Amino acid sequence: MLRQLRIGGAVAACAVAIACAAIPPDVARPGPAPASARQPPSPAPVSCVQATLEAMTPRGRVGQLFLLGVPASGVDRLASAIERLAPGGVFLTGRSTAGVAATAAATASVQRLGASASGGVGMFVATDQEGGQVQILSGPGFSPIPSARVQGSWEPAVLQAAATRWGQELRAAGVNVDLAPVADVLSPALGNANAAIGRYDRAFGTDPQVVSDHVLAFSRGMRDAGVVSTVKHFPGLGGVRDNTDFSAGVIDQQTTATDPTLLPFTSASNAETPWLMVSSAVYAKIDPDRAATFSAAIITTLLQEKIGYRGLIVSDDLGRAEQVAALAPGQRAVRFLAAGGDIVVTADPATLEPMIDKVLSAATRNPQFAVRITDAQRRILEAKAHLGLLRCAS
Repeated sequence: MLRQLRIGGAVAACAVAIACAAIPPDVARPGPAPASARQPPSPAPVSCVQATLEAMTPRGRVGQLFLLGVPASGVDRLASAIERLAPGGVFLTGRSTAGVAATAAATASVQRLGASASGGVGMFVATDQEGGQVQILSGPGFSPIPSARVQGSWEPAVLQAAATRWGQELRAAGVNVDLAPVADVLSPALGNANAAIGRYDRAFGTDPQVVSDHVLAFSRGMRDAGVVSTVKHFPGLGGVRDNTDFSAGVIDQQTTATDPTLLPFTSASNAETPWLMVSSAVYAKIDPDRAATFSAAIITTLLQEKIGYRGLIVSDDLGRAEQVAALAPGQRAVRFLAAGGDIVVTADPATLEPMIDKVLSAATRNPQFAVRITDAQRRILEAKAHLGLLRCAS
């Protein structure tokens, strides 16, 4: 859960935009053409993703692994950081009441800066548009969004239609990723004592099936509007008391690798939800030695291998969160990526450069880690191709 709460986080298995025309199916013919009339086979085309990847510098490729927090009310304040460090995307933080048109102008500026810095690769532009106390963008053109607690009382079809409308507003504002919905099943024993979710009415409910149905409805609505949804916070923050943004040592003592509260995440995986955010709490019954965001047992073994998730895996905030503050910023990024993650989220612009430096250094020294991040970079560019953010795929 991202830092802005102080003020009130499948890729579709994309066609990788192969640069060749589709070959029509054969029709009945009298017989094969004479050998003299046959053309030699053409060389296999280079995919748009592969060509883009090969054209980038090593540092530019590493930049694609990061989502940088920028103020929704003034993105130009970080223009120089975007130009110099070329992150793969930004997420809008804080609050803005400027409305759709003003936000669209700001995100268009971000896209121009990002494309200039990265050689033409467009940017993910994300925000937290959950509803209730977690709605970053409002003003003319944006609908007021009720809390997830209210949304959870609606029929799923009603929620899907509403989410489609909210997604259309985001698209009109130049936002292509929503860091929502929350898939955490709130513990009824905690309720509002859960500082991360319950206190802000961010959960669809306390029943795994109800939460699952509404997570899927919200995600389908965003998909229908052309916006990427992000199911969060795996494997769930509904059973903890403290908020990982503001507290260290947050430990879930109950959740297991076969817990019923994993149902919303499993359903989202089966539905090929494109992005999934991992919690930074520690889960004592799955991996007691490290936070989920740094745990291969949770990200690789449980999420990817057991559940079968194939979309992009995104960290919770690794920039300002107290839960990870004991580690140097660069180590946070390296550990998340090594555990199987794809996109590092940082709400602190000052951490971006040391994170990029450390990841680049680790990849230079460790061939296995280099292979791991190359896979992440390729999958990120595939997602961008699906959104029309690569020149050769638009």
